[in-house]
Amino acid sequence: MKKLKPSKLQFIPIFIALLIVAACNTSTKTNDKELALNNEKEIASSVTELPKKPLSEEFKKYWYAGNAEITSFELEQARYGEIRTGKSVLIYVTEPFLPSKQVKADRSNPGNVQVLKLNATKKYLTGIYPYSIMSSTFYPVSDNQHAIKTSLSVQEWCGHVYSQINNRDKFEFTSHSYFESEADENLSIDKSVLENEIWTKIRIDPNDLPIGDIKMVPSLEYIRLRHKEFKAYSANASMESKGDNTIYTISYPELERRLSITFSSSFPYTVESWNEEFKSGFGPNAKTLQTKATRLKSLKTPYWGQNGNDDLVLRDSLGL
Repeated sequence: MKKLKPSKLQFIPIFIALLIVAACNTSTKTNDKELALNNEKEIASSVTELPKKPLSEEFKKYWYAGNAEITSFELEQARYGEIRTGKSVLIYVTEPFLPSKQVKADRSNPGNVQVLKLNATKKYLTGIYPYSIMSSTFYPVSDNQHAIKTSLSVQEWCGHVYSQINNRDKFEFTSHSYFESEADENLSIDKSVLENEIWTKIRIDPNDLPIGDIKMVPSLEYIRLRHKEFKAYSANASMESKGDNTIYTISYPELERRLSITFSSSFPYTVESWNEEFKSGFGPNAKTLQTKATRLKSLKTPYWGQNGNDDLVLRDSLGL
């Protein structure tokens, strides 16, 4: 019996089926992209925004030159009822931010938000063991909403802790600690001014800083180290000029705490020093002490690429 050769017509249904599958796959990829973009728009629209402030040419030239601004400070830190000496560093840099995942964007995307990021570090010793603290704040350069995210990590020999605020419909707070009473926390609160975002607002437009009687969430560092409840506290904010500088002061009556930040009155509004007064130590005999930081040196440089042994000399330029 002769074997029948397959007719060309027999392949037509298979060809059509492959075309349909390919079309479906292409449609799925397109839909995924559209879904991701729509998700970005929905996330952005769920956050309360004011009209975007236009960026000056002066701002663009300074902050979009491909460099970060790194400033070192001599630190006198109040901890456990005594003053400790150490170093603090403020690293400011602009970058694209993904509002849905609330992380730095890996690629260009219409939904990206341009932020001024501040990484603030402190290192000091308490007796035999060291403290290492870092906070990160991501604040829109358009200065039209609260910080999209701020986080804190603290490492010392007793253990380490981590806290984070995500700006969504409310402020979503997450915290992890080695203390039993604070082990794992997840809660949300209504939005108000964040102390952490003040440090970035100063660099963008200090004339828009909140003044008078306000509600403010203290810094994550203060909340963690003093074991305070995460919430907005009544505060009073004021601003005064002193020579070439401006001093912005926040007072929290309930917390018996006062923070003053001194910065240059003209652009780029560099932070020159700060002073924080609060009760250090615990119990009825806790002393009121002052943490002080004084500017040492500053660099404008792309530090993320300066990670070789030959680049260690740059730390000398910062007095570190």
